[in-house]
Amino acid sequence: MSLILEIGSGLCLLLGSFICLSGGVGILRFPDFYTRIHAVGVTDTLGAGLILTGLMLISPDGLVLLKLIMILLFTLFINPTASHALAKAALRNNLKPVLDDSSDKGGDKPSKL
Repeated sequence: MSLILEIGSGLCLLLGSFICLSGGVGILRFPDFYTRIHAVGVTDTLGAGLILTGLMLISPDGLVLLKLIMILLFTLFINPTASHALAKAALRNNLKPVLDDSSDKGGDKPSKL
């Protein structure tokens, strides 16, 4: 049973670390604030949740487990709320998303002849 918990914990920790790293790459690669905050908001919540789950699987003490559960619950409630508040504040301050019109080559726009 101990081996199964260690393997599950290791998988959760590795997958959570990879997801957090991919969110960091999203910050660097995406073009505007809104796509960056979406990448970070989603990956941060899921990555932190997996890392905390991996830590819960190997925690030796009940008090440590309780603290990790509380941190996980706070993370699951606060991260999406903070992302929403940041996006709403950016929208209210007239921060416009980057729109790429080069991909709209066909569609229902009339041609300019």
